[in-house]
Amino acid sequence: MGGSGQLVIGGVGLARYLDPDKDAEKYAPLESLGWQRAYRSGDLVRAEPEGLIFLGRADEQIKLGGRRIELGEVDAALQALPGVAGAAAAVRTARSGNQLLVGYLVTQDGWDHAAAVTRLRAELPAALVPLLAPVAELPTRTSGKVDRDALPWPLPDLETSGPTEQLYGTEAWLAEQWTETLGVTVSGAADDFFAIGGGSLAAARLTTRLRTRYPSAAVLDIYQQPTLRKLARHLEKSAHDDGTARTVTPVPLRSQLVQSLLLLPLFTLVGLRWTVAVLALGNVLHRFGPYPWAPTASWWLVAAGALLLYSPPGRLAIAAGGARLLMRGVKAGRHPRGGSVHLRLWTAERLAECVGATSLTGSWLERYGRALGAKIGPEVDLHSLPPVTGMLKLGRGCAVESEVDLCGHWLDGDHLEIGAIKVGAGAAVGTRSILFPGARVGKRAEVAPGSAVVGQIPTGQRWAGAPAGKLGKAKHNWPKERPQRGLPWRAAYGAAGFCLTALPVLAALPALLVVSLFVPADAGLAGALRGALLAVVPGALAFGCAYAALLLVAVRLLSLGLRTGTHPTHSRVGWQAWTVTQLMDLSRETLFPLYAGLITPVWLRLLGMKIGRGAEVSTVLALPSLTTVGEGAFLADDTLTAPYELGGGWVRIGHSEIGRRAFLGNSGMTAPGRTVPDDGLVGVLSATPKKAKKGSSYLGLPPVKLPRSTADADQSRTYEPPARLLWARGLVELCRLVPVFCSAALAVLTVAALCALTTRSGPGVWGAALLSGAVLLAAGLAACSVAVCAKWLLVGRHRTGEHPLWSGFVWRNELADTFVEVLAVPWLAGSVPGTPVLALWLRGLGGRIGRGVWCESYWLPETDLVVLGDGVSVNRGCVLQTHLFHDRILRTDIVVLHEGATLGPGGIVLPGSTVGARSTLGPASLVMAGESVPADTRWLGNPIEAWRS
Repeated sequence: MGGSGQLVIGGVGLARYLDPDKDAEKYAPLESLGWQRAYRSGDLVRAEPEGLIFLGRADEQIKLGGRRIELGEVDAALQALPGVAGAAAAVRTARSGNQLLVGYLVTQDGWDHAAAVTRLRAELPAALVPLLAPVAELPTRTSGKVDRDALPWPLPDLETSGPTEQLYGTEAWLAEQWTETLGVTVSGAADDFFAIGGGSLAAARLTTRLRTRYPSAAVLDIYQQPTLRKLARHLEKSAHDDGTARTVTPVPLRSQLVQSLLLLPLFTLVGLRWTVAVLALGNVLHRFGPYPWAPTASWWLVAAGALLLYSPPGRLAIAAGGARLLMRGVKAGRHPRGGSVHLRLWTAERLAECVGATSLTGSWLERYGRALGAKIGPEVDLHSLPPVTGMLKLGRGCAVESEVDLCGHWLDGDHLEIGAIKVGAGAAVGTRSILFPGARVGKRAEVAPGSAVVGQIPTGQRWAGAPAGKLGKAKHNWPKERPQRGLPWRAAYGAAGFCLTALPVLAALPALLVVSLFVPADAGLAGALRGALLAVVPGALAFGCAYAALLLVAVRLLSLGLRTGTHPTHSRVGWQAWTVTQLMDLSRETLFPLYAGLITPVWLRLLGMKIGRGAEVSTVLALPSLTTVGEGAFLADDTLTAPYELGGGWVRIGHSEIGRRAFLGNSGMTAPGRTVPDDGLVGVLSATPKKAKKGSSYLGLPPVKLPRSTADADQSRTYEPPARLLWARGLVELCRLVPVFCSAALAVLTVAALCALTTRSGPGVWGAALLSGAVLLAAGLAACSVAVCAKWLLVGRHRTGEHPLWSGFVWRNELADTFVEVLAVPWLAGSVPGTPVLALWLRGLGGRIGRGVWCESYWLPETDLVVLGDGVSVNRGCVLQTHLFHDRILRTDIVVLHEGATLGPGGIVLPGSTVGARSTLGPASLVMAGESVPADTRWLGNPIEAWRS
């Protein structure tokens, strides 16, 4: 009951045409019901207990701006207007490509255009208010029905008439651009862009037109100044910056060669960790049997290797010592891309990743920062990685939350910008913020989550947004007295960090027991390899189940007593909140196949999250016991809900809620105490506002309210899938285990290769250690090759279009992405940012990558739809977002960065966007869907605005 669709009639009493061809056309078979002949009436009906309810004609149901509407409903409203003898609505396309809903009217005495528009706006949703066009008569078919296809277009009045109000200067020119974009006549300076047919895509198209005269025009200008007069005044005040052309040279071949050669010693460091683990395993196995294939070494040697390569002090010493040597003599300023300073910086960062220093947590982060040369005062809460440059100063008692970018460098064209960062005493920097080179945060100042700090923030102020702007005085919503830091809780943080590191080791124990059942103690290397490969599937399942069980128990136990409010950072609740967050982050990484699927809500409910029926959740990071997700809600990739907040030695936690059928976009954030309303939307890289009404939509930092019409689609493909689609999707998602098994098999082959190198016929233990880097590089290349093959086999070449959530393409696309995240990224792609190796792999996935491109991101979801021109710079943490998933419909489009363009750290470019040659998008910037950025310009912000640096 409640389903709707076209009425189909069948049975023995069905009429028949004498003409066989006509009969076959009108009474085609209905295979789903097994009917040989069926009549498709064209009537839309809904099944209700009292019978079938007529909804209208299928040929009168059209799609406009992603929303399915009934023309009959509009017809009825038009015919009810005073002074109208007849009316009909139709959808027409303007020269710009913008679709318009036009109401054709046969008028008589009593007709008043202004009064009619006012009445329609009161009776109909904004998206259904048509452009009114009086005509002499309505053309009809032989059946007597209105022939909508014969209604006049383009309208004569639209082509010849101008504004009813005389406009001059910028207003007149702007009215012409509105007309060209929307295909409607502007009546006067008080017209509202969105009220006369504008939408988000039309706003992006209009912005492209505006930039031909006003290069600094931004999409945000239209949302903030929607009326013609206000927008004209705003444009007149904007700077007339035509952009100064510059030359951006591609990354030199010499630099690419040096990077490629450096990969071998860097991967050898990783290989040394593998070698130590294999030797430790061999020593243990020889206590239970001969195991002739397993290499052994002195426990003293193994212990020394483990201390140096696995313990926090050892990892810290290698990473910090190497960075201090590599960065010796480097000063703040501008340096050539691909030059000596840039390659030294790149090598220092890769060194830290290869030895595991980037996974340090707790107080070890402070020690690591000091070892790098950073000046870190007492009582500092540092929850983000310090920069390898050492150019960081943290004042006494300041707080830096997790995922804050403190790197202090980024690429702008073919130049590397490096600068020092300072955070004053008692200041607080919110999660996922970025501090530009040279940024200064004053004493007791506050930086809201997700902000981008360009210059200096004065003492005691609160700033927010990208770029950050002043909101007022810092709130300091925590007790004035700073709590004492006891040694027991410092030890607790350290113990928790050790347990987090040991979690994979504990999960590996049952996996090793399973493998031992397939590998006899007296088997040689070949026999052991055969047995281990047979054990890949049960062993991988044993590891996954053990890891999930350990994580589940830990999260549930640590969530007990996790109450909302403000607590000392060094207290039970503060420690629990931090540890649970770390565990949830590990879950996203290690148990990636459990996310963005049917099993995700089940998994998150087990962890303590309240999730309604039909919710779709991707890689969310949350405190599960404090997060509620409503029925039918959608949480996209890398969303953040209910994060803990730091300041003054205190931690504050609170509930977050995602309403019924609400949408939280990629990298969207919902802070403690905030709610995404029912049917609401918070867009990509955006924050949830404090108060939001039902059905409202927001984008950006700080969030700006957007007009939006909900796309109407087949409910069986979006919210209410039939059982057969549930089973089909479940079977496809079950195949996500395949890349897990591939990764496990690759690990077995890697261990076998290292064991083979340690035999008497091989180079021995030390030779295996030296060759381990080459072994891992070969394994990484194999992993990336498998991911490329999987992509082409599963989805082929991506093309622009739309696909509902419950469709095979979406599921296969997610499966291909699992091969990337589980296989390619851990083995190689995630460890080679900015190298020609990554560019080559992206080309293999279908990306059009130019010569001398520096790309540090592998987040190109539909790689075929990405075009990177020669010499482009894509900084760390960027996403070339070729799809959006609003209203549970996957919409894909091309993203183009022309030669020499730059996308700063943490930047996101939405589908259909183009960035002009040599243009720069600063850090944490967001380019709207369909937006076009002119060449040789600079932009910054979320959404972007002209950057006058």
